[in-house]
Amino acid sequence: TFLIGGDQCTRRCDFCQIDTGKPAALDLDEPRRVAESVRQMGLKYSTVTGVARDDLPDGGAWLYAETVRQIHALNPGTGVEVLIPDFNANPDQLAEVFSSRPEVLAHNLETVPRVFKRIRPAFRYERSLEVLTRAQADGLVTKSNLILGMGETFEEAVQALRDLHEAGCDLITITQYLRPSPRHHPVERWVKPEEFVELSQAAEEIGFLGVMSGPLVRSSYRAGRLWGQAMRRKGREIPAALAHLAEPTTARQEASALLASRPST
Repeated sequence: TFLIGGDQCTRRCDFCQIDTGKPAALDLDEPRRVAESVRQMGLKYSTVTGVARDDLPDGGAWLYAETVRQIHALNPGTGVEVLIPDFNANPDQLAEVFSSRPEVLAHNLETVPRVFKRIRPAFRYERSLEVLTRAQADGLVTKSNLILGMGETFEEAVQALRDLHEAGCDLITITQYLRPSPRHHPVERWVKPEEFVELSQAAEEIGFLGVMSGPLVRSSYRAGRLWGQAMRRKGREIPAALAHLAEPTTARQEASALLASRPST
């Protein structure tokens, strides 16, 4: 995963290790360098994320879009998944990113309404859902993430999954919160693998096209595989260079794999 936009974010989420502060000037050459790194690494599927840049007139939309465009231009056949901030749901800024046609447009909801404002004070629950709705309406495969262990209940997590699906989210990852430092939000609970399996089953029943759920899962894990699964279930053609991503597999980070590896008693 490539992090763009610098190492200072203009927002602060209580689970995130990235520092909040005044970002450096925009590096206009960063998209080209990221694309060149993708080429040198021989990646067939790349994931790009970045910081919020509310200091910029376009919120950083050009940077995200241009990075996707440069990767595609320099690496024909390589898939790109871009994880974006909400751009305050600004239609023009979102349209700029959507126009770059990433294979997956991801925006992470992260938590449930009851604790959302405390965990993500600069974001809004409904606004995050709106980003996904707009992305799906533009024909993009959409993805989000839920982090468990920050104060939510099982029932609230299921409702958040319903909200995401109704908003137009195709793919979901469900993860365990790990506290970056003592100044961050404390871990409210360590979620058992069995609950991750239950939530995975609930997400599949709700209608998500791809689910990855487990305490060791992160939103970028097996990203290409989830995209391939969504494409297959949507009946869309998968480019030959990415055909291997259509093969269904289970990641060892998933809770179901962890439970299967336990010795029988």
